Amino acid sequence: MNTKEIEALLHRPANIRYEYFIKKVVDFEEVWGLYNEGWATAQDNDGNMLIPFFPKKGFAENCAKNEWEGFEAAAIDLYEFIDEWLVGMKKDRVKPSIFPTEEDAALVEIDVLLRDINSELENY
Repeated sequence: MNTKEIEALLHRPANIRYEYFIKKVVDFEEVWGLYNEGWATAQDNDGNMLIPFFPKKGFAENCAKNEWEGFEAAAIDLYEFIDEWLVGMKKDRVKPSIFPTEEDAALVEIDVLLRDINSELENY
């Protein structure tokens, strides 16, 4: 992935980045997060815990700064993400932060994320 691709997508609205995320994670069958003796987390304005997820390694690496300095991009198998991560996050009331940038992120309910991933999987 080149720098131009990264920069172009980082300046797109959250809903466009979300659609890109869905297509890429299904296409490559992996989701990317940031890890350093635990997964990177954030909080929304209501104090809810969020876990950031990215469509490609380069986007995750781009966010490994500021509060996530020292974190490294780590891949999660898509089916593990669906069957284990999303189930556990829903139980623990942790929300996914999809393709965050310094400005915003796509914040969706787990059921919506799961529906969109499964819908895209039907195309393969």
